[in-house]
Amino acid sequence: MQRRDFLKLGSLSLAASRSLSPAGQRSARLAAQMQMAPQSAPPTTPADITLKIAPVTVELSPDRILSTIGYNGLSPGPVLRMKEGKPTTIDVINSTDVPELVHWHGLTIPAEVDGVDEEGTPFIAAQQNGVPTRRRYQFTPRPAGSRWYHSHAMAESDLHRGAYTGQFGFLMIDGPTDPGQYDQELFLALRDWEPFFTTAMEDTDEQGQVDPMPEKPDQSRMNTNPNGFEVNSLTYSINDRSLGSGEPIRVKEGQRVLFHFLNASAIENRRLAFTGHKFKVLALDGNPVPNPQSVETLFVGAGERIDALVEMNNPGVWILGATEDQIRSAGLGIIVEYANQHKQPFWKAPSTLRWDYTIFANSTPAKDPDHTIEMIFEKIPGGSGKFNLFLVNGKPYPHENEFVLTQGQRYRLVFRNRTDDAHPLHLHRHQLELTEINGHKTSGIVKDTVVVPMYGRASVDFTADQPGLTLFHCHIQNHMDFGFKALFRYA
Repeated sequence: MQRRDFLKLGSLSLAASRSLSPAGQRSARLAAQMQMAPQSAPPTTPADITLKIAPVTVELSPDRILSTIGYNGLSPGPVLRMKEGKPTTIDVINSTDVPELVHWHGLTIPAEVDGVDEEGTPFIAAQQNGVPTRRRYQFTPRPAGSRWYHSHAMAESDLHRGAYTGQFGFLMIDGPTDPGQYDQELFLALRDWEPFFTTAMEDTDEQGQVDPMPEKPDQSRMNTNPNGFEVNSLTYSINDRSLGSGEPIRVKEGQRVLFHFLNASAIENRRLAFTGHKFKVLALDGNPVPNPQSVETLFVGAGERIDALVEMNNPGVWILGATEDQIRSAGLGIIVEYANQHKQPFWKAPSTLRWDYTIFANSTPAKDPDHTIEMIFEKIPGGSGKFNLFLVNGKPYPHENEFVLTQGQRYRLVFRNRTDDAHPLHLHRHQLELTEINGHKTSGIVKDTVVVPMYGRASVDFTADQPGLTLFHCHIQNHMDFGFKALFRYA
């Protein structure tokens, strides 16, 4: 299928679907995706990397083995390492019965390879009569740092699709220099499994956040009763093992361990602590912070990454895991064992849950932007059938021609969260500089995903230097699927 034919099919399907109900629109989109022709024959030149999307099993513990979809027989998928500025070719093979997309999260790459339907990236078609299909991605990876890759398929009411599956993995872009001042480098992905729908969600995201300066929500939209369906889970892991299963992290006294943390959850933001130790935060979302600081607790929003160095200076057998007892006991943790130590793993709650982006930032405010765009977020309980509906500036996606950018200009997005959720907000293909959170002015923190506290406010700046369609959305799958997204365009 030629790209122009794909876009024509998509446009016709979208036009037809707009006259349907939300459920009908979803069915029409899926039907259009399923009509796509098989991919062409494999290229004659080999790719640098090959990813195969196929069913996998994940052994969280000896008595709990799950079936899901992953990459190369794994979940998380393999750690992909690339060199900044060196063109890379990736072949993705789809051995499932549904169309798929692979998004390269945090990279500044063209829309046609970003792995996003809304931006016009072609789908990797479903296998045809049991024969896998293939699509080739070619791009120049940048910027350097800790990125990741994951499915960007819509899930909506199907908890076996999109980010609810095991389709995720780390992607490291190595720069020209690597300080290498560590003895071990570890990649730890936080994950929830076996999702289910519920109207009873207890949100503890806000404990310990920076002092609030709440928004004043519309009282008619503030009521969350009756709440629509949200997604929850009771099974967790770090990478593919639940706490107490698998091998511990083995260290020696005096070692410096570099941890790359990723919250690969489709559902929730998370807090972490490491009994007897502190994290020296070096980078947020793969970008070095101006002011590295040691903290007792990490807060990692869905889609966020934190790179932190830990000095192994307290011999024993400790637990690194979620600060919430229920979540940690259900699997979100890992044992760290010093050499020649044979004690029972020990956990002690951290003395503080406080998390504040601004302690890692510059002390001076950011410069003024060329333009400011206000974005107000609201939730309509049960506004999309059984599900909550999320609005951006009073309406759900697609926001036709509302957010139009001029290339080369500097923009400030002012996020006003008038909901009772902390939302991890992601802008594709651009880097965001945090300039304010709940009234605290700041600069120098560069991210691609920023968590805005419940009833809170944050501002981010970015330069419009990546022409093409650009998707903005909440990184909680259920929220994105039901309205919490917008499409930015270049004039």
